[in-house]
Amino acid sequence: MRKPDLPYLCIKRVRGQERLFFRITWQEGAKRRERYVAIKADPDTPEFATEYWAIRSGKSPKVKPKASQTSWRVLICEYRSSPRYRKLSPRTRKDYTIWLEKILAKNADKDVRDMTRAHVRAVQQSLASTPRQADWFVQIVRLLLNFAQTQLDWKITNPAEGIDLFGKQREFEPWPEWMVRALSSAPHEVQTIAQLILGTGQRPSAAIAMQWAQFQGDLMTVTDEKGDDAFEVYCPQPLRDYLDGVQKRGKHILPKNLTEAMSYDSAEKRFRAWRKELGPEAAPFVLHGLRKLAIVRLAEAGCSDAQIQAITNQSAEMVAYYRKRASRVVLSRAAHTMVEQNKNRR
Repeated sequence: MRKPDLPYLCIKRVRGQERLFFRITWQEGAKRRERYVAIKADPDTPEFATEYWAIRSGKSPKVKPKASQTSWRVLICEYRSSPRYRKLSPRTRKDYTIWLEKILAKNADKDVRDMTRAHVRAVQQSLASTPRQADWFVQIVRLLLNFAQTQLDWKITNPAEGIDLFGKQREFEPWPEWMVRALSSAPHEVQTIAQLILGTGQRPSAAIAMQWAQFQGDLMTVTDEKGDDAFEVYCPQPLRDYLDGVQKRGKHILPKNLTEAMSYDSAEKRFRAWRKELGPEAAPFVLHGLRKLAIVRLAEAGCSDAQIQAITNQSAEMVAYYRKRASRVVLSRAAHTMVEQNKNRR
């Protein structure tokens, strides 16, 4: 048999007959492996060329790897079907889904077991210019592999475990009072978002999604977005007064249409446009800083930790952190007041 002048072809004798094979080689650690794939078509025929190039390009069913039962596609599908994923708040689920889709786009049919610590670090470093995104990647990989170990009983390691995160780059700063006063010139949507956050103490995404039905007289139902808990609290008079002047245009206070709320991205875009008008002094402050300001105001007013937690559902650690900041203001004001009073007595 004449062997065509093409790479990777060889002739082997099978049951007394010569046949053409395509030789595939690869490395497994320090060992060189090889495999021979038979080509049935006769040389110098169109069928032979078609079969040869299908094998060489990896498109032939003969060389396509079987779908791994421990692939990223299988793992992410299992995770999305789990109670853990279904219990996530809508906002958290949206954030997770962005990264789940990114991982699928590049690794869907790759075996989870091939992921190494070096791979995780390399991707993290490639995203170092955006530290939060880099940390998201490490955290999602860690979460998925932990799920595979504990819930699917896969015998795998978790190379993302123990990798240091870049961490929070800056704390959300409470808004200064001059910026709060400037809200009077802000677009209606921005004013409403601000009033809802300040009055309810909720996270911006939960405030943006609020419905009119959550307000009944002097009470309101607020949601702890992370815990997906709803609880009834007192509605402060300033917020009630503000909402009395807002026109109802659907079931939500900030409507997209009659049945849906404005999206977080849309609200954030309006806020950023207004913030830009205020100048560079406003650049460091974000919507979440209004929630921090709400906590500081409560602490300055003398509220106890339990009272603040009843309104904002913040952790005791976070309340203590912002109480410390508020206390400095209160104590310094009281100290200077005492100095002035002492001068007047002389």
